[in-house]
Amino acid sequence: MIVPMSVVLGLSAVLFGIGLFGFLARRNIILMFVSIEVMLNAVNLSLAGFSWHLGDPRGQILALFVIAVAAAEAGIGLGLVIALNRNKPGAGVADLTQLKW
Repeated sequence: MIVPMSVVLGLSAVLFGIGLFGFLARRNIILMFVSIEVMLNAVNLSLAGFSWHLGDPRGQILALFVIAVAAAEAGIGLGLVIALNRNKPGAGVADLTQLKW
């Protein structure tokens, strides 16, 4: 069964919208990072869909690079959350000003 490209792009747009809403509506750092990961996975889905539709592997290779960037972003975000929790329990965005020198 072949899935039409419009279904893949529609699912990607819905996932990106959910991630964007989660990023804008939440003030918890961890939930904001999860929302960013959902948006990056939506982009990966559309890249893989276009790659499959066009028969060109460059989209899949680019999706692998996006996964690597997402892993680096998660590592940096985890470091920020740990540094923030050492100063004050809780993971609010407003508390990030305490991390200044």
